[in-house]
Amino acid sequence: MPPSPPRLPLTDLPVEECVDSLRVALAEQGHAVLQAPPGAGKTTIVPLRLLDEAWLEGGRILVLEPRRLAARAAAHRMAALLGEDVGGTVGLQTRDERKVGRSTRVEVVTEGILTRRLQRDPSLPGVGLVVFDEVHERNLQADLGLALVLDARPIVRPDLRVLAMSATLDAERFAALIGARSDDAATAPVVTSEGRSFPVHLRWRPQPGSTPADAVTTTVREALGSEDGDVLVFLAGAADIRRVERALKGTGRPAWVDVRPLYGALTLAEQDLALAPSPAGRRRVVLATDIAETSLTVDGVRVVVDSGQVRTPHHDPRTGLTRLRTGACSKASTDQRTGRAGRVEPGVAYRVWSEGEQATRSPFARPEIATADLASFALEVAVWGTPVDDLALLDQPPSGPLAAAQELLRELGAVDGDDRATSLGTQMVGLPVHPRLARMLVQADDLGLVAEACGAAAVLEERDVLRGRPHERPADLAERVRLVLDPSSSHPMVDDGALRHVRRRATDLARRVLDRRKLPSPSSDPGGVGRVLALAYPDRVAQAMGGGRFRLRHGAGGWVDESDALAGEAFLVVAQVGDPGRSDRTDDRILLAAGLDEQDLERAAGVDVERTVTLRWDASADDLRVRTEARLGAIVLSSVDRRAEPGDEVRAALLDQVRTTRLEVLPWSSSARALQHQVGYAHQAFGDQWPDLSDDALIDSLDEWLEPRLHAAAGRKDLEKVDVRSVLRDLVGRHRVHELDQLVPKELKVASGRTVPVSYEGDQPTISARPQDLFGTTTHPAIAGGRVPLVVELLSPAGRPIQVTADLPGFWAGSWNEVRKEMAGRYPKHDWPLDPATASPSRRPPRRR
Repeated sequence: MPPSPPRLPLTDLPVEECVDSLRVALAEQGHAVLQAPPGAGKTTIVPLRLLDEAWLEGGRILVLEPRRLAARAAAHRMAALLGEDVGGTVGLQTRDERKVGRSTRVEVVTEGILTRRLQRDPSLPGVGLVVFDEVHERNLQADLGLALVLDARPIVRPDLRVLAMSATLDAERFAALIGARSDDAATAPVVTSEGRSFPVHLRWRPQPGSTPADAVTTTVREALGSEDGDVLVFLAGAADIRRVERALKGTGRPAWVDVRPLYGALTLAEQDLALAPSPAGRRRVVLATDIAETSLTVDGVRVVVDSGQVRTPHHDPRTGLTRLRTGACSKASTDQRTGRAGRVEPGVAYRVWSEGEQATRSPFARPEIATADLASFALEVAVWGTPVDDLALLDQPPSGPLAAAQELLRELGAVDGDDRATSLGTQMVGLPVHPRLARMLVQADDLGLVAEACGAAAVLEERDVLRGRPHERPADLAERVRLVLDPSSSHPMVDDGALRHVRRRATDLARRVLDRRKLPSPSSDPGGVGRVLALAYPDRVAQAMGGGRFRLRHGAGGWVDESDALAGEAFLVVAQVGDPGRSDRTDDRILLAAGLDEQDLERAAGVDVERTVTLRWDASADDLRVRTEARLGAIVLSSVDRRAEPGDEVRAALLDQVRTTRLEVLPWSSSARALQHQVGYAHQAFGDQWPDLSDDALIDSLDEWLEPRLHAAAGRKDLEKVDVRSVLRDLVGRHRVHELDQLVPKELKVASGRTVPVSYEGDQPTISARPQDLFGTTTHPAIAGGRVPLVVELLSPAGRPIQVTADLPGFWAGSWNEVRKEMAGRYPKHDWPLDPATASPSRRPPRRR
């Protein structure tokens, strides 16, 4: 039994008034919800007041904070109230820090620490109460941790107490959720603390045309000149904080004003400096992200300047990538921020947008489960074993992103086809990183590349170790990993502070993976970073398309500057992309990637590489070809074309090409077309006793007349050997060809003794001849025993049409005289008699057209 903790003196914090109600609720029902506004003291007072409860039996209270910075501040504040250091009665464990001793009774944890413990032992031995702080923030890890506790509690720990604490009016929803999993299925008791706040005067400061950072800078200077007290500034992210910090530290800042940034990536010393009260005679401006809305108390503040913006992660299932988006925060967030100015006395809050714009903002922020990458969540659930639909979640995950997350886990080998965790997945869930990086770390040892994997994971998790804007920095991840692993290396753009931080994280990962206190030596493999990165991002390999452009496996495009070292790589593994940043580019800019050779790519992709053999008509070669390809999604790893070999599939492909070209691929001669038209007219004029040899009919019957002739065919040359005229004669019946010529002759002898071809292409059979060849003709030319008159096209000596007639004797007697006059003037050397019906025909050949 640990020694009794020091007694906490009574404070004047508002939450003290409802501690007794909490004691009763937890003792009698085992769970409760505490609703208390920021500043009421719920985070630091409640756990300490519950330490002596009989039902706790000397066990620990586990306090889950959704943010590392808030967890550390809460632990230090509680320890200070007891007159101790962290690690005594009050302990702390985050991803980067652990201060827990044998006497620890209150342990503040964050960032998946609770889920790690639940996965190892759902009974949480030694823990009597789990406190979920700031549940209204709807952090995904907090939602999941609460769901797992409520799932395990009825079976393995019915005596475990659960307390959810919220700063907003979401308390009733949490009460219903927690109560639904209890034996009596009643709503959990809700205990409310009224809190303590002073009036805050709102001042609207819209500045059209200004960036948020510029607008905030101007407004902070105004506040410093017209208000007393410390100033808390809310900005979207670290980039805006650094911009405002540089501007305020320039000219125009009073010497007694300190500017302190406050965000998660800062060192512990920098965070402590921002949270420490201002010394006498000095003021401070704290530039913070939304961490300071409710999770964190910043003492001494009576002025708030709010940019009205927040950066939140949004996952794109199409690309599998998550990007931070900057947007307007909700009305609830702006109200929480404003309230920070009225903690200790009446205050002032400046908003750098208009009152009208405020009315258009959404009432509440969307929960993280609705917008975040669900891969870690899905892996935790798979290892836990309870279906998602059966977990006590305030909001179920959206089906599309959840399905995409499960598909990714299958691709990583973390779950099987039924979405049950594999042995690899169970190993992966034990590492406090994204499943992609967890797979890379777990399997890197097999490649002898643990150092590279730890370095790459640390760089990807933390801030970039190179300074500059994203489009100014090189995209090569291997260059950054070299800086992390080799202390003697250098780079003109290196950020020394970030590099030290990333090295510490890489060392921590090596300890978790190999149980070593320092990083192992890197390998001599120059492509090692690409090889391990492909373990994490097998779906984001990319193939060079020239000019710095790449095609990713899923089909999207990406690019690097042509001057970037990665522009010359044949293949990349892409870890991070960003907006193009250029008007001439629409694809994403590749921000972080590593080179990869084809052999390693195929090894990483494994069974996902599809090897296909395709028989197709190659338009460029205008021939049938067999293409053998190795593909990874949209990436073609290899492609070999060769000549096809005879067979059933080849014959079918050749017939398809004949259909596609509507017979034009076949070697049609003029005599073949003439015969087709000849038979076509016979079919039209005399019925089905003559076959239909039109293109449509021939296409419909290809299998009957062409397929037998392609037995040994392999390509276009074999189609070109087909004698189409001979095929048509066979379809007519060779014994009937003479009969056909008698009925619808190919040619006709005219009065001059010459023979002219008969054309059957039009609706009526036609001949073309000079008038001189027809002089003396008194009966109109006809075929089929005189039953079918021909259309006669009369030609000039130059071979041009001058008249068309279906009644030659009538033409002689009628309009011939006008034609004769015109032609005699133009061609005086030719005969143009007054009565052609009685004139002798001429044998002079006509000119060629």
